[in-house]
Amino acid sequence: MTTTAAVPRSPEADARLLADFVALSAIGATPAGGVERQAATPEDAEMRAWLTAWLTERGFTVAGDRVGNLFGLYEFTPGAPYVLAGSHLDSQPRGGRFDGAYGVLAAAHAADRLVTHHREAGTTPPFNLAVVDWFNEEGSRFTPSMMGSAVFTGAMPLEKALATTDTAGITAADALARIGALGSSDVFGGARTVGSYAEIHIEQGRELDKSGTTLGLVDATWAANKYEIAVLGSQGHTGATAMADRRDALYGAALAVVAVRELAERFGEELHTSCGQLTVYPNSPVVVAREVHMHLDLRSPSDALLAEADDLLRRRFAEIELKAAVEIERRFAHTWKGHLYQEAGVALARAVAADLGVSSMLVKTRAGHDSTNMKDIVPTVMLFIPSVEGISHAEAEFTADEDLCTGVDVLTETLARMLDGALAE
Repeated sequence: MTTTAAVPRSPEADARLLADFVALSAIGATPAGGVERQAATPEDAEMRAWLTAWLTERGFTVAGDRVGNLFGLYEFTPGAPYVLAGSHLDSQPRGGRFDGAYGVLAAAHAADRLVTHHREAGTTPPFNLAVVDWFNEEGSRFTPSMMGSAVFTGAMPLEKALATTDTAGITAADALARIGALGSSDVFGGARTVGSYAEIHIEQGRELDKSGTTLGLVDATWAANKYEIAVLGSQGHTGATAMADRRDALYGAALAVVAVRELAERFGEELHTSCGQLTVYPNSPVVVAREVHMHLDLRSPSDALLAEADDLLRRRFAEIELKAAVEIERRFAHTWKGHLYQEAGVALARAVAADLGVSSMLVKTRAGHDSTNMKDIVPTVMLFIPSVEGISHAEAEFTADEDLCTGVDVLTETLARMLDGALAE
């Protein structure tokens, strides 16, 4: 790497980053090397406490907003907008230790390096700096995903988010209150504003890994339609009820799962589909299921293809209703169109990578990220580092130490230039 960076790389900084990542990975650790710390659980609270202490010790002011987003603020220039960076600390059940948490830790380390740099140099950038842990990005405990950033950007009403319940009937508001994370006011508002945003994340795919490229410059996001599905039948005896008389909701749900997979096979890699979180009622071994709830997910780089697939699936569901003698109800849980990230942010990231001697390539994000929401309100940079074999949302998720460290170097330089006004509108 060259020495053009505002904060040159050092072995000591790398060691501190990796040690902190080990410490974070111990919170909610699972036996197979992953983590489980779903939103607003005790493990998530422990992560937030760790981050709060870390930021406070380094001179940041830590505050939470009304939907549980946690911010660390450092004011260089009173009244100036903030350059914001971060990701999320919550995880999937038995998830990977890199997803989200790396992005928060990378932002914290990058911000600390820049604060130290400006303090030692006696310089004052024209913008302020903040780190964020977005609430419930994963959407595994409360749906939809990316909840904290959706509320922050106005894409989701606060009241709707707080009223959302988990499978045990606990609302997001109650869960946040239990861990002391339900703020009473917004951190940003009035004179305090966000001027730009940056996020770094593991790719969760294998484009970087298979090409041997270090950095992904995210220029677009896939479109997505997410549904909550209810398959409705009639409860009956598994032995005594005649097969012709059965309205088996689980049979209908099984046909729906197959239909969704066959839809993906029809369109190839231009469409990704899934079904998950099936809940069967009454879930007894000797009772024909009366009702099945599940989540359905369609994603594509093409808005038009996604609409076509959605229409085909609607027709297939009508056929399943007749074949299985069930009713299928569906409603949007979360949806977004495919959108481009601002060219200015992509150009900035490309220039930083070139100046630091880091190989890079353009990539589209198939997964949703908080930057998906943030790019709609402020200039945004989204960066990826490699995921070995593209494994994610699993305990086997892995990214090499060298890539973790290089990612922080790139993010630090990107934020340095954003603090100097590189993305100022």
